[in-house]
Amino acid sequence: MLIQAPVLETERLILRGHRVEDFDDIAAQWADPAVVKYIGGTPSTREASWSRLLRYPGHWQMLGFGYWIVFEKHNDAEGAFVGEIGLADYQRDISPSLNGMAEMGWVVSPKFHGKGYASEAAQAVLNWAEASLDRQLCCIIEPEHHASIRLAEKCGFVAQTDTMYHGTKTRIFIRR
Repeated sequence: MLIQAPVLETERLILRGHRVEDFDDIAAQWADPAVVKYIGGTPSTREASWSRLLRYPGHWQMLGFGYWIVFEKHNDAEGAFVGEIGLADYQRDISPSLNGMAEMGWVVSPKFHGKGYASEAAQAVLNWAEASLDRQLCCIIEPEHHASIRLAEKCGFVAQTDTMYHGTKTRIFIRR
């Protein structure tokens, strides 16, 4: 079982495990109202972003899968911070249950929207999951978040049902 995120590279991106020095990028991303509009709607404090950063390595150490931080590739080195993507088990109190599945999620900084980076990073994660993970994949998306729904469908996720999660309408998708 992996205890840290492997480095994944695509034509334009580098995906790697999180580091403490990534904190300012992560905190700025999650404090942006445009980023969280469909992810709970409330910008995160630095404290909440710090807790998020610390739980990323925990997923890898405890479950053998987790999240990657995404950067543009520049001369085969890390360039600009793009966002985050990965797989998690949040033990959500949601019905129907997602227990036993790996929940895929992604967030891309608004300045990189429309470049195909989310799709490129998602395909890298899915390729890794197909080779390394023995869990069904799912994701949850607010029904008004059309861009994320398009990405989920492009990645082979199929809408299963609409439900409520923390007082917000949520759609559950499963990847066959």
